[in-house]
Amino acid sequence: MYHSIKDILDICEREKIEFWQVVQQADVQERGVSSEESFETMRQMYEAMKRADAEYRSDLRSASGLVGGDGEKLHIYNASGCNICGDFVAEVMEKAVKMGESNACMRRIVAAPTAGSCGVIPAVFLTAQEKMGYTDDKMAEALYISAGVGAVIAENASIAGAAGGCQAEIGSASAMAAAGFTWLQGGSAEMAAHASAMALKNMLGLACDPVCGLVEIPCVKRNVSGAVNAVTSSQMALAGIKSAIPVDEVIDAMRRIGNEMPLSLRETAQGGLATTKTAKEIALNI
Repeated sequence: MYHSIKDILDICEREKIEFWQVVQQADVQERGVSSEESFETMRQMYEAMKRADAEYRSDLRSASGLVGGDGEKLHIYNASGCNICGDFVAEVMEKAVKMGESNACMRRIVAAPTAGSCGVIPAVFLTAQEKMGYTDDKMAEALYISAGVGAVIAENASIAGAAGGCQAEIGSASAMAAAGFTWLQGGSAEMAAHASAMALKNMLGLACDPVCGLVEIPCVKRNVSGAVNAVTSSQMALAGIKSAIPVDEVIDAMRRIGNEMPLSLRETAQGGLATTKTAKEIALNI
């Protein structure tokens, strides 16, 4: 078993196995299942992400009326060739918004690691598979890596906005996606760890200040920032750039920052964007 990213890296080195296999072994031990059963569960998780993306409906609106249709706007804009970010990042942006909207519209999604951050990992992974041709099995292996990073964050810090602010949700998802995406592209376990560290560092201190207390504004669009941050952090790691602060120390810093964050910025809708003039006006009209 492991309790830190360093533990995972040490096991990889000692047993000469892949990052994803360390996480799989822990799952097998914890749930008392076979390796095959564990892998099938992860495969099904990825399939659920694919279905959620494929079943996006641009006509749906959330109960509040605040969310819906923006994913289609991005799709049209991307198709026009106007998005200067390039095909890959443009697709990541589109999928992140669509998944976030699907969650707000009560569609079936995969909490990764939470419902509010459900668009980050699928946006990066689904785009990677579509653009680079990875197999479903390869994607499941990458999901193990993401899950391992998420498990360490959950144990040593938090993945809940109510406990640690949005850094714990979008930040964690971005770190998880960065690690898995780095490995998909042939990066080492150490590179995956550095990508994760850089992605999380970029999200430190992010408040959870939902307008009207709903997982809609600014949550949906923050999925885009988390997903693109994961992609850029991954590219830096693959280029050989290392995080000056080890990922486990970044996770610990996130925990301390979350603990020091006022309650008004931890999913209570009592501060930040939730208390702006426009947010108060929105609250009166829904």
